[in-house]
Amino acid sequence: MSDDRATRGPGADERPPQTMLSDGKGMFSGSGDTSGFGGLVRRGTMPGPSSRPFGEWFDEVVDVLTELLTDPGEAIESAVVDQGELTLVISRDHIVEVCRHLRDDQDLRFELSLGVSGVHYPSDTGRELHAVYHLTSITHRRRLRLEVAVPDGDPHIPSTTSVYPTNNWHERETYDFFGIVFDGHPGLARIAMPDDWIGHPQRKDYPLGGIPVEYKGATVPPPDERRRYQ
Repeated sequence: MSDDRATRGPGADERPPQTMLSDGKGMFSGSGDTSGFGGLVRRGTMPGPSSRPFGEWFDEVVDVLTELLTDPGEAIESAVVDQGELTLVISRDHIVEVCRHLRDDQDLRFELSLGVSGVHYPSDTGRELHAVYHLTSITHRRRLRLEVAVPDGDPHIPSTTSVYPTNNWHERETYDFFGIVFDGHPGLARIAMPDDWIGHPQRKDYPLGGIPVEYKGATVPPPDERRRYQ
């Protein structure tokens, strides 16, 4: 690694910390509570960007990645260290480039993706939907998290299946449950819910009860008319 890598980075210490999103009441944060936890009150907070030094191997990874990126200031929105883990918040336009460098560079070598999951923050205006990527470096025995936030009105993120083919199924699941559209996915379709299901069940604005049962009276089409998976 070159000597100047330690002096370069995304400047996360210049970004304002994120504030409390909301108070959550009950197990499902204010929506109809069917859990029995109606008296439980939780403060919904998100950790803000961390300042250097991040500690452990975190600074090295950020510096290496910063040197490799064509526009690091645009690609890496912030770095967050919380609970002993490093999360890099990435601009959606750069997620594929970031993943490719993390996989291929000899000083990084995050060869394994453990999948893509979704989170819905209704009060995080303009960034309501988050896709979270869990990466592992078998070579260096490290774990890293990437996070991409997009608005509810434009829930598009480029697919990372060209870098991590295993994300094929996980991106479909995140699309199915949260409504995040992964552009360029080879066969983006629902993976758990029926094709004609309305809504995305793991979003926090999805009703907890009273959902019409759409399976009643359903029929199974002949094999030549069924959806073909890619």
